[in-house]
Amino acid sequence: MSVLVIAEHDGARLHVSTLHVTAAAQRLNAEVHILVAGQGVRNVAEQAARLEGVSQVLLAEGAALADGLSENLAAQVLAVAIDYGHLLFAATATGKSVAPRVAAALDVAQISDVLAIDGPDIFQRPIYAGNAIATVQSQDPRKVMTIRSTAFPAVAETGDAKILDVPAIEDTGLSSLIEQNVSVSERPELAAARIVVSGGRGLGSADNFQMLHGLADQLGAALGASRAAVDAGYAPNEWQIGQTGKVVAPDLYFAIGISGAIQHLAGMKDSKVIVAINKDPEAPVFGVADYGLEADLFDTVPALTEHLASAGADGD
Repeated sequence: MSVLVIAEHDGARLHVSTLHVTAAAQRLNAEVHILVAGQGVRNVAEQAARLEGVSQVLLAEGAALADGLSENLAAQVLAVAIDYGHLLFAATATGKSVAPRVAAALDVAQISDVLAIDGPDIFQRPIYAGNAIATVQSQDPRKVMTIRSTAFPAVAETGDAKILDVPAIEDTGLSSLIEQNVSVSERPELAAARIVVSGGRGLGSADNFQMLHGLADQLGAALGASRAAVDAGYAPNEWQIGQTGKVVAPDLYFAIGISGAIQHLAGMKDSKVIVAINKDPEAPVFGVADYGLEADLFDTVPALTEHLASAGADGD
C-alpha cells in the first residue's frame, strides 16, 4: 500500500518539516502521496508536487479546513486513510495533536518520534529522554507515525507529481478558532535553522538575554532557550528547546549559560557541532559539547559578538 504524508503549511508556504517527513516516507519503499488540506491552498499543493519522490498530491479545500483545527484535519485524514498503509506526520505541535486522534479512530498504536526506518513495520524511536533508542515492530494494519524531522534530510524540490482534488470534510463542530497570535520574526525558523544560539538560566534575566540577539545577528542564527530560561520569563515559549519543546539539529549550536539537563540535551544533542559556554566546569553540557569554554558568559559573549562584527566589517 502507498504512504501518505500529511503536509504542514501556513496557508501560503509548505513547512520545511514536510520535506523531511517525505524523505522518511521514501524509506518505506512504497509510492508516496502527500495530503494538503486547507482553504485556498492550491499553491501549497503545487509546492508539494515539486518534492522529489512524490507521485501524487491530494488537495482537500474547504471552509472546515481553513483554520487548521486538529479535529477537522484528523477527520480529513481519516476520509482518505483507507488507501494507505502508513500515515506520516511531522513530530511538531500540529502532528502531535492530529496523529493521536487519527490513531485512536483507527484503533491502532501511534509510533512517536521515529528516528529511523528499518523496514515497513520496524522503526527506531527515542525513549528515556533520548538516552536510549528502542527498536519497535508494529503489527497494526495501518501505521500512524510522527517523524522527528531532524533525523532525515530534506528532499529536493525537483519533482513533478500530479495533483488530485479530493472532497473536503464538513465541519466536525468539535472546536472553533477564537483567536490566533502569530509570532513574526526575521530570524530563521528555529527547527530548520543551520545555526542556533541558545541561552539558559545562567543569563540571569530577560534583559541579559538580549545580549544573545547581537551574537545571533552576526551569525544569522535562530534564537533558542532552555526550559529553565523560558519558565523564568527570560525567553518566549516558542524558543524552548528540549524534551518538552522543540528538537533541533543544526550545523552549529551554541549553549550559553545552559547547564545541560537531560531534558534539554534530548532536544539538541544531535547538532553537528555543539559549543558550550559555562563557568561551571561540572556542567553536564560539556559532556556532549564538541567545544567547551569554561568562562563567564558576560565577558565571553560580548567579546565574541564584537570580534564577529569586526571580522564582518573587514570582509573576513
